[in-house]
Amino acid sequence: MNIIAAVDKNWAIGLNNKLLVSIPQDMAFFRHVTKGKVVVMGRKTLESLPGGTGLKNRVNIVLTTDKNYSKPDIVIVNNEKELLKELIKYEAEDIFIIGGEAVYRLLLPHCDKAYITKIDHAYNADSWFPNLDKDPDWTMTKTSDEQTYFDLEYVFTIYERKAV
Repeated sequence: MNIIAAVDKNWAIGLNNKLLVSIPQDMAFFRHVTKGKVVVMGRKTLESLPGGTGLKNRVNIVLTTDKNYSKPDIVIVNNEKELLKELIKYEAEDIFIIGGEAVYRLLLPHCDKAYITKIDHAYNADSWFPNLDKDPDWTMTKTSDEQTYFDLEYVFTIYERKAV
């Protein structure tokens, strides 16, 4: 499985259930990488999307503890066991974990590749992605040239789980 996120220099990902910044090139990259794939998210992440609905041209799977939660065209699961059972139906390389913090932390051990947009700025935040630079199980295998959006500098990176 894959995981995808945009993080600031402190590995922050959000504030008040919103992204820290919207960079058009990062959004385009996200759409390109996840289109036609399976995206897994928590309920709050789903509700933060435009219209509070799933992403088009993707299988949307939402993890929530609310057993009465339902949304049209969304696969709802209520715990990790149900989620992993659901994910068996798909090719692992087609699955992308897209947030939020609790879902990232829960599923990171199941992932082998992480697409991380690293933004060279520190934001005020209330949610974070695990710092893969400090995790001995992960190594950065690719990084793009530095990109700029107004005064923000960022790079697209890929981290891969080290072979055991």
